[in-house]
Amino acid sequence: MRYAFGYAILCLLLGCLSPSAMAQEKSAVRQGFALDPNSTKILLFRPKVTAGSQSTAGMFEPNADWTQQARDNLDLALAEAQQRLGNEIVGSVDVVGQQAESLAEYQSLFGIVAQSVIEFQFFPGNRLPTKKRKDAAFDWTLGPGVSALAAHSGARYGLFIFTEDQFGSTGRKIFQVFAAMGGVGITSGQHKGFAGLVDLNSGDLLWLNADLQMGGDVRTMEGARRRVAQLLEDFPGSTVALAAAAQ
Repeated sequence: MRYAFGYAILCLLLGCLSPSAMAQEKSAVRQGFALDPNSTKILLFRPKVTAGSQSTAGMFEPNADWTQQARDNLDLALAEAQQRLGNEIVGSVDVVGQQAESLAEYQSLFGIVAQSVIEFQFFPGNRLPTKKRKDAAFDWTLGPGVSALAAHSGARYGLFIFTEDQFGSTGRKIFQVFAAMGGVGITSGQHKGFAGLVDLNSGDLLWLNADLQMGGDVRTMEGARRRVAQLLEDFPGSTVALAAAAQ
């Protein structure tokens, strides 16, 4: 009984550790692509942000207040980071109607593509046949239709950002402890973050930083700054300040 209690406490402590302590950002650049500082204009699309809780059963339950907090904090953190990205960053204007629907579709498509890159290229054991080699080409695209999003912006490239934070509920953490006692490992919470630079003419994905367990509680300003630094780490043409802030 004493052993079981001690084991449960140990599991609880391990379950409360920040996933970012074990997580590593995964990034890639399209072969032959390089971006010199002060050489171009980049259109920053409004980030797709969602925050909520992870139920005992592992279901995601969005929280409107948390999402708004995260969106506001990330907007401020991105504004602070823009001067360190090496090139002119312009924010996309708010759109309505068909344009808003099109933007939402491409934001969702970017999230799907980023998830596919993680699963089928970044993860060695699950690579597609064309991605089997370690030096396989980083060749992914959103399609040329993305060019419509940049009409009249004068930007050559577009920056997409996607974050989804599922904070483990108390019930989920308790379930994690009991599952561990039974020899079953489950996670409590998930914090996904993707940032990608896209050629607005061809739709090709030129650079991607994607991680399924990022750090930083985006509901706080400090956490949002850390998240943005991680998302934009190794951004083409950026300064070393971002890499330092991500630590």
